[in-house]
Amino acid sequence: MPPRSSYQDALAWLYRTQRFGIKLGLENIRRLLGELDVPGKGQRLVHVAGTNGKGSVCAMIDAVCREAGYRTGLFTSPHLVSYRERIQVDGEMMAEEKVAGGLTLIRNLISGWEPHPTFFEITTALALVHFKECQCEVVVLETGLGGRLDATNSVKPVVSVITPIGYDHQSWLGNSLEEIAGEKAGIIKSRVPVVSAAQEPAAEKVVRERAVECEAPLQIVRQPYTKTPVALAGAHQKQNASLAIAALRAGGIEVDEGAIAKGLQNVRWPARFQRWDERTIIDGAHNPAGADILAKTWRDQFGDERATIILAVLRDKDVAGIWRALAPIARRVILPHAASERALAPEGVAQLISTITPKLRHSIAPTVAVALNDARTTPERILITGSLHFAGEVLATLRGDPAAFEECAQ
Repeated sequence: MPPRSSYQDALAWLYRTQRFGIKLGLENIRRLLGELDVPGKGQRLVHVAGTNGKGSVCAMIDAVCREAGYRTGLFTSPHLVSYRERIQVDGEMMAEEKVAGGLTLIRNLISGWEPHPTFFEITTALALVHFKECQCEVVVLETGLGGRLDATNSVKPVVSVITPIGYDHQSWLGNSLEEIAGEKAGIIKSRVPVVSAAQEPAAEKVVRERAVECEAPLQIVRQPYTKTPVALAGAHQKQNASLAIAALRAGGIEVDEGAIAKGLQNVRWPARFQRWDERTIIDGAHNPAGADILAKTWRDQFGDERATIILAVLRDKDVAGIWRALAPIARRVILPHAASERALAPEGVAQLISTITPKLRHSIAPTVAVALNDARTTPERILITGSLHFAGEVLATLRGDPAAFEECAQ
């Protein structure tokens, strides 16, 4: 087994590829996958796009398929604490030595390429190589950004899945709901079934038009799943469960009712209304729609209780929209300096909070650990939110190993 330094060195090389930025397009990734001869023949791929709920739907599909006896591959992003979370087989993270070996293979292959593949293209390729080596039967792929030009859109699935579409990543995807929906609906392929969550009318129109253009059978899922318990909290997760089940049916992946019930009962997806302990909730809501769902779930679970909110948000997000959704459930707010270089400085968040909710008590903390200690000095429940990156930093801190947090820009 290669030493851990091999993993760290390989990851350091991969992180350096972030200087190539985000390049939306499929030419490079198609070349890379062709050279690596992936995906594997006979693998059934489920492709999931959308704005909110993608990760939860992917986790549910994966959990149900594992209960049904399939060997599964799950590819999601971003990671919370460890890069290895992004690539899982049968619920187990990719081993460090496998990451090191796979990245070394890809690094040698692309050393002279121009343009150089991006961080996300390399990660997508690494996942598909691992899933082929592990002989995964069902592979669930979450888009990284958008859909139409996302690296994951270089493969042909048995079903395309679109979760609720809202405003996020406008600098890349467009400023109107129609433009954003057009990018998300770009995963729809010729005659491949597509299953969509209920959408805003403008977004639904775009999805329907794309499905017609591609002669792709379309199902809009509007009713929640209510037959058996769903482990993930919130009414929206029952909608996500219904979407996941419909996707499996449309993709011809056979699962019985027992596998569905057990998979949904056992599914785990960290930082999605995750109860760390009796008082502490962690949720990676990072856009206004996600924050609104979080606030509704909070009320469903805790009624009129208000929270001490520990908040950190990335600079490129709609911070005002996020805060307007969260403010009605806040007793006070603590703003720590987060590890992410992309985080908006807490002083900037404080200024915005003072403008929107001038009477609400807020404070700034130098670190996550100080923020957590401060929050515990009062009896309210604690809600940690604003970013998946921040949720990962908090999880590493709560686990007593903050050094394990592998911050990443993508």
